[in-house]
Amino acid sequence: MNIVSIVDLNTDNAECESYLPDADKIISGKPQQNIWNVFSSSDDKFHCGIWDSKDGCWQVSYSEEEFCLILEGESIIHDAEGNTKTVRAGDQFIVPAGFGGRWEVPVYCKKVYVIYEA
Repeated sequence: MNIVSIVDLNTDNAECESYLPDADKIISGKPQQNIWNVFSSSDDKFHCGIWDSKDGCWQVSYSEEEFCLILEGESIIHDAEGNTKTVRAGDQFIVPAGFGGRWEVPVYCKKVYVIYEA
């Protein structure tokens, strides 16, 4: 491998996939989301890219490990026990596989994601 194999994390050459969470998972709003998957490993277990969402709240259930870096806006993550964590631009955190709860976007949120699927 050489220097050409290094992947820049930008969306210039990444295809945008726009979607809504499944209707039965949406709690409020119309959280239109976009994902630009910039890189996937050859075994399809490691993925990196950019995600954004308009306002809304939906149920989440993580089967993968995810590192997040919030670039813009804010999200409120709710666990199944009623606890919350608010994350804003500059915050970095990991959501472990097995986490379940709700993801809420009050206005808009954009993040870098790095996912590993075991």
